[in-house]
Order: sequence, then C-alpha cells, then structure tokens
Amino acid sequence: MAYKVRFKNILFILLGSAILSFGLVYFNMENNLADGGFTGITLILYFMFFINPAISNLILNIPLFFIGWRVLGRVTFIYTIIGTVAVSFFLEVFQRYRFLSIPLHDDLTLAALFAGVFIGVGLGIVFRYGGTTGGVDIIAKLGFKYLGWSMGKTMFLFDAMVIATSLIYLNYREAMYTLLAVFVAAKVIDFIQQGAYSAKASHIISDKVPEIAEAIMKEMDRGATILKGKGSFTGSDKEILYCVVGRNELIRLKTLVERIDPHAFVTVNDVQDVIGEGFTLDENKKPLQH
Repeated sequence: MAYKVRFKNILFILLGSAILSFGLVYFNMENNLADGGFTGITLILYFMFFINPAISNLILNIPLFFIGWRVLGRVTFIYTIIGTVAVSFFLEVFQRYRFLSIPLHDDLTLAALFAGVFIGVGLGIVFRYGGTTGGVDIIAKLGFKYLGWSMGKTMFLFDAMVIATSLIYLNYREAMYTLLAVFVAAKVIDFIQQGAYSAKASHIISDKVPEIAEAIMKEMDRGATILKGKGSFTGSDKEILYCVVGRNELIRLKTLVERIDPHAFVTVNDVQDVIGEGFTLDENKKPLQH
C-alpha cells in the first residue's frame, strides 16, 4: 500500500522549518557563524555578497528537485518541497520582523550552543516526520544510488567542504565555534530521531522464566517473550526472557526478578525507539495520546 501525504506530518515539517530558520537568523547570522550543507552555502553568499538566504536557498535547491525527485519518492518529494519552501519563507519572516533581541556577540559559546540546538531540533523534527530541507540530503541519496557512496560519508564530506570554504570570511575563532554548533546540532538531530519513547530492554536467564514472565505481565502490565538458548559451559537448554520496559520501570523489573530468582542473570540495554503496544499503541492497537 502506498504511503499518503499526512496533514500532521506537514504541520510538524512547517514547525521544524520555523525552528531551523529562527536559529539561522538569530544565532548564525547574528554572530557570524557558518554551517554545513546548503544552509552553509547560503550563509557564505550572505556574508560575502549580501544575498538574502531566503532567496539563495530556493535558487540552490530548485535544480536538485528536478534531478532528485525520482530518488526521493512521491511523498518524500512533496515533503521536501514543503520543507525547503517553508525554510525560505521563515528565513524571510525572521529577517524582516525582528521579534526578539538576543545580543550574544560577547559570548560565542552560548551563540554556538543555541545555534546547534535550534538547528538540530528543527532538522530533527523535519526528518522525523518524513521530510528533508533539500540540498545535501538529495545529493547524498543520488550519490548512494548511482555511485554507491554511503549517505553519511557524502554528507560529511560535503559539510566539511562547505565549512572549509567558510574560512574565507570566518576567523579561526568563529570557525571553531561553528564546529561546536555543527557538533551540537548533529547530537540533537540524533536525539530527536531516536524517538521520544526510549526505553530499556532486558534479557533474563533463569530457571524460573515462566514465573518471572507471569509476574511481569500481572504486576507490571508488560509483555515478555521467551527465547530458547543453550548454555555454552553446561550444554543444557536454557530459557531466556526478553522484555522491554520504560526507563522509570527498570527498578521495578529488577526487584521483581530478584524476588523470584536471586540467582537470575540479567542484562540491560538501551532501546533508542519503541513502537508498539504499551509504548505507542494501547491493547486495542490504537495510538496512545502523549
């Protein structure tokens, strides 16, 4: 079944584009900081030739739309056009109407941190809801399809070249703060991409797996899966219980296991994103309202 364009996704792509544009105008442009990707190119054109980023963003991306629409797919292509146009629109709005005054010229550390956070949050939201803001995302997908280059490598190389070119107008101090902003943005994007439903996964090896599974279902209202295993030392068959719980439920799970089998072997791992019953769906497979 083909994916459909969703109104909710469009709203969040618009929100992410607005947050991204706010960060570029109020922190990057105000404090002479660069950026990677196509936004970095628009900043180079702005600082060197005074070309409005709202205009250069569209001019740079329009040719890529015609080249990359087959690679993106219909829905992503529509979301990408919306995201790109929205970024240009909000860049124009925030430049023309100055809602706030945030003087950070004497504290580039704060400027870089806020630039990274706003750009990271904005892009993270756009990516999470199926969109892109054009530019290097399209180039990376083209490189992967036709040249076999990994998307991460392509994006890194492109960003590195743009930031290196930005040294034309940056001094070394501003360049270092730009790297800080790019690093923070990347971490924030990862955090948002990994999801709001981060949890803990546990593997429990015990002689009392059925009792532990029953207690988890009754006392914690969580499901569990019994896996088959074999001890490498004894060669005997083992049952392994796999269970995913919320971070705030981990202590309850450990206490429950210890109560039933103090000798159980328990491992705990981070789960970056969880989709399904108990996390994003209720028992009737309906979306939970968070």
